[in-house]
Amino acid sequence: MAERVHLPIVEGPAAAEPAPRRRHPAWIRVPLPTKPTFFEVKQRVGELKLHTVCESASCPNIGECWSRRALTIMIMGDICTRSCRFCDVTTGRPLPLDPDEPRRVATMLGELDLEHTVITCVDRDDLPDFGGAHWAETIRAVKAACPTMTLEVLVGDFKGDTANADIVLDAAPDVFAHNLETVPRLSRQVRVQASYPRSYKILEHARRRGAVTKTGLMLGLGETQDEVVEVLREVAGLGVDIVTLGQYLAPSKSHLPIERYWSPAEFAELGRIATELGIAHVESGPLVRSSYHADGQAALVRDLRARAAQR
Repeated sequence: MAERVHLPIVEGPAAAEPAPRRRHPAWIRVPLPTKPTFFEVKQRVGELKLHTVCESASCPNIGECWSRRALTIMIMGDICTRSCRFCDVTTGRPLPLDPDEPRRVATMLGELDLEHTVITCVDRDDLPDFGGAHWAETIRAVKAACPTMTLEVLVGDFKGDTANADIVLDAAPDVFAHNLETVPRLSRQVRVQASYPRSYKILEHARRRGAVTKTGLMLGLGETQDEVVEVLREVAGLGVDIVTLGQYLAPSKSHLPIERYWSPAEFAELGRIATELGIAHVESGPLVRSSYHADGQAALVRDLRARAAQR
């Protein structure tokens, strides 16, 4: 689910990287987090024993986001049952679900007083419902604690089981997101246990249920622009409302290598194409991730929900 990256955090000129590591272009580097709010959020996450994709996936935007008190909580533990080759979240046998986790998630988000937030999860293929009931309990707890906040959930593919996706949808998240991650030609290599047909099935089902839907792609794994545009065309045809496009950054030498860096201008062009294809909202840039600037999208989400209600 989550892309783990190790970025050079710099103040002023970038420090030299070890010879074996490929140097990131200037537009990838991020400043060191220094604001007190960042450390306050970090401390509270630890006190409540929560996991965040910001930390587990070493998101490059953690300093910027946590300084605004924005974060993406990751539920159902920090051990994933899948072994996607772009991701550095631990793969293995997960611990049993924590029945108190929904309450602690709601407590954290209630304290942050956000207008919009994203919750994601590890894949739990070990559970009969893939975590659907835990998702629903978490959503309801958060909505009770934060009645004015809009909530986006970033879920797995439920192995294509729409009945278990319905458990999540019945809890009425404001946005239902599921990432495609890469283009079809590379999907088996990148996502390993996932498939495009299952992903499309879940997104299309959520759309038919009246949900605001969202997906995302990482670029730099060897895809061509034509392949990306074709996915955008298909996603637009499914009626997906929000799309994110960002640069893939390899977690380590044992993960898939970066085949190339897409420039800010190329990301801007893809964003323009996606908009012209009819996708309602697009975030496209090297540092874009699934929850990029999501904390500022409450008004957008409410507008998209109003449109969905009229479909």
